Amino acid sequence: MANARDSDELSRFFSICQDMLCIAGTDGRFRRLNPAWTRIVGWSEEELRAVPYIDFVHPDDKDRTIREASAIAAGHLTVSFENRYRCRDGSYRWLQWTSVLFTEDQQIYATARDVTALKTAEMALREAHDEASRATHAKNEFLSRMSHDLRTPLNAIMGFAQVLQLDELTKEQADSLGHIVRGGRHLLQLINEVLDIARIEAGRLSLSLEPVALKDVVPEAVALIGPLAEQREIAIELGNLGELAVLADRQRLTQILLNLLANAVKYNRHRGRVTVSARLANAGMVSIAIADTGVGIPADKLALLFKPFERLGAEQSEVEGTGLGLALSKGLAEAMHGSIVAESVVDTGSSFRLELPNCDVAALRIRDGQGVGSAMPETAGVVVYIEDNNSNLRLMERLLTRRPGVELVHAPDGPHGLSLVRDRRPDLVLLDLHLPGMPGEEVLRQIWEDPATRKIPVAVLSADATPAQQRHLLAAGAIAYLTKPFDIGEVLRLVDRNLTKSGRETAGVGAASGVES
Repeated sequence: MANARDSDELSRFFSICQDMLCIAGTDGRFRRLNPAWTRIVGWSEEELRAVPYIDFVHPDDKDRTIREASAIAAGHLTVSFENRYRCRDGSYRWLQWTSVLFTEDQQIYATARDVTALKTAEMALREAHDEASRATHAKNEFLSRMSHDLRTPLNAIMGFAQVLQLDELTKEQADSLGHIVRGGRHLLQLINEVLDIARIEAGRLSLSLEPVALKDVVPEAVALIGPLAEQREIAIELGNLGELAVLADRQRLTQILLNLLANAVKYNRHRGRVTVSARLANAGMVSIAIADTGVGIPADKLALLFKPFERLGAEQSEVEGTGLGLALSKGLAEAMHGSIVAESVVDTGSSFRLELPNCDVAALRIRDGQGVGSAMPETAGVVVYIEDNNSNLRLMERLLTRRPGVELVHAPDGPHGLSLVRDRRPDLVLLDLHLPGMPGEEVLRQIWEDPATRKIPVAVLSADATPAQQRHLLAAGAIAYLTKPFDIGEVLRLVDRNLTKSGRETAGVGAASGVES
């Protein structure tokens, strides 16, 4: 009686279980199945037992299933094996198996669970991830291409203008050149800000967070804005910064301060006032406040303040601007785990409060500043310039007339450039990246792979200003990466470092000059 009752209980449990239970022989056929099979795949028990179970398995899963069945027959336990089973309506369901062989009766006891919904969600998530990756890749390609295509013509405009400024000019000529250079710098600033905002949105902004003392960066930013303030007779009052320090990227912090200070001066009243102060705020933050005595911003427009290209009507005025500075500053602050808040009263003025994480002054690292040195004497040697753009070549030729001892040898494409490097063994190679015949990166790689040319310094001069590309090329062996439009003084310093005896001894110092953070 007890055995009969136990058998009835097991049969009842077998029947009501929501998972798919089955007993199969080592011959590949089902012996017994519970009703959950019919409910899930649609086949009756008789239909499922009539043919080998492999006939119901998706064609792409058959080989795996046969191997798994062989392993089970050999005594191995199966846990979480997945395959697809054909349903009566022709669709397939994903099943997840746990199976074991009982040697006493040589039968396989298994349970399967329908995981189709889970697999569908996983595939949807994978497709979404792949789509996001493709979108990110496309955006990165766009940023790289836009950076290159905009900077290349601007390099010729600003480069030749700077070279002409070195000559003796009439007052009218100097004034005209000044307008060209200022316009070029304004356009370059716009390009940089657009690219920075795009990098922030793509999560690709490269930051180097470190302890920064406010007394080291705030007075420096105020000094840089000083000439603009003097033109409009704006007084800048700098409060006591004490020993306050923040955890931030020094260059990006300076960039934010310059944006906020420039706005406070440009949109101020004539002979107005700007005050800069700092204090320790709540929640471990340092607050830097920049207040002005300008006309103020209406409350209904404050929400638009940090939107890209939004100038709140100032585009109709004589005040120059792109409408990107505040949007970029807010993005940079948030990327450094901080924030920017604006408050304003019409006819009274505005105040911008930058908050960044507080940092213990004891953690500050002393940084050695590198000034802009004058040209090193007796610069002489051979420079191979691999560049396909004629305007850039003419600019380099004009620029190196300032170094009479330097011989400039030009190659218009990658293969010719590599051949020149091997034949001439120059003192320095200036390399563009987008070259016909062979990409600049491949030229750099082959120079490094050849023991005869490996020690020749190679500097990249490219319009591709993306930080990832810069880091990649520096890691690949470039001694420097200068972005177009490049500063002619920076190019001359690069040449001087590598074509004088004293320069070669310290050529590794400042190798990453021109690399954006």
